[in-house]
Amino acid sequence: MSVPPDSPISEKSKTVHVALAERSYDISIGSGNLPSLGAQVAACCRLTHAVVITDSRVESPHGEAAIQSLDATGAEVDALVIEEGEQSKSIDVASALWEKLLDLGTDRKSVIVAVGGGVVGDLAGFVAATFARGLPFFQVPTTLLAQVDSSVGGKTGVNLPGAKNMVGVFWQPRGVLIDTQVLKTQRDRDYRSGLAEVVKYGVILDPEFFAYLEKETAGLIARRHAVLERVIARSCELKAQVVQQDEREETGLRAILNYGHTFGHAIEAVLGYGEILHGEGVAIGMECAARLAQRLGMVDSEFVRRQHRLLVALGLPVTLSGVDHDALLAAMQHDKKVEHGRLRFVLPTRLGHVELVPDVSVDDVRAAMPMG
Repeated sequence: MSVPPDSPISEKSKTVHVALAERSYDISIGSGNLPSLGAQVAACCRLTHAVVITDSRVESPHGEAAIQSLDATGAEVDALVIEEGEQSKSIDVASALWEKLLDLGTDRKSVIVAVGGGVVGDLAGFVAATFARGLPFFQVPTTLLAQVDSSVGGKTGVNLPGAKNMVGVFWQPRGVLIDTQVLKTQRDRDYRSGLAEVVKYGVILDPEFFAYLEKETAGLIARRHAVLERVIARSCELKAQVVQQDEREETGLRAILNYGHTFGHAIEAVLGYGEILHGEGVAIGMECAARLAQRLGMVDSEFVRRQHRLLVALGLPVTLSGVDHDALLAAMQHDKKVEHGRLRFVLPTRLGHVELVPDVSVDDVRAAMPMG
């Protein structure tokens, strides 16, 4: 599966458009542009009441900056703060937020503004989609992973104890504001976790982008703005191309975005949410998927080596010891790509192209599983 190739966004470009008819929106990418949030929300929504949902880590300073910008528009602004971490992406926390929205007098004219990483964005989007049968929603992702992946495309949801993102809804934001300056406050492990999703885009869709990542490894690690702006913009553009063609995962094309995720989500579920970061699980999952593809004769050893080398250079894990393979297989049965109890995997055929492969044998899956 593939999407039509586009030339990479120039370093001067700061807007990626997601074309989804009446649900279309812009992703604004810049450095130090968080103070423009209020004006951007007001431009796409009738802004009289905003509810900022953030977490205990992001509340200061980014949540506060968002509130200040929204307040400057003259709108009424409230803030709801959840605990940091994957454990907050649950039905219990969503229910608590629904009750708080009710207490605040939130109605269909209110706007939910998510300020945080993927947990905040997925949870706030789910709450926005379900409260009062749908509220306008705006994303301000503050982690690299959220900026390049989870804030784009309209997937929202919460976890069940045994399955990640199993309860959710498609709910597109009215807009996304990405400020690369906020990444300066992100913890190193969390930042590197986001790089896994960046690598994913190169593997599944754009070999030239993959080569750029290989060349700019030092700039990525150093969080240089020029490199980040280009990498974030290209990642968003690639995801937008896929989402525009398969918004609700009805044709199978959007499944390519889950490269490495069947293994990765299973690892997260087995270890317990929060024990391993999402991007770390995806990095290990991509390593496993590449080995599985090689075992099935779909790629050669050079592909596996090249992907492995880039992941390691970016400080991402590629192995995991002591994990129960039977438990991983059981967790994979809850993957959303499973059809009639049969495992399906997104696997590469070459750099820049992947396919959804059905009926992969359990023996082959076991042979590709992580080993320390």
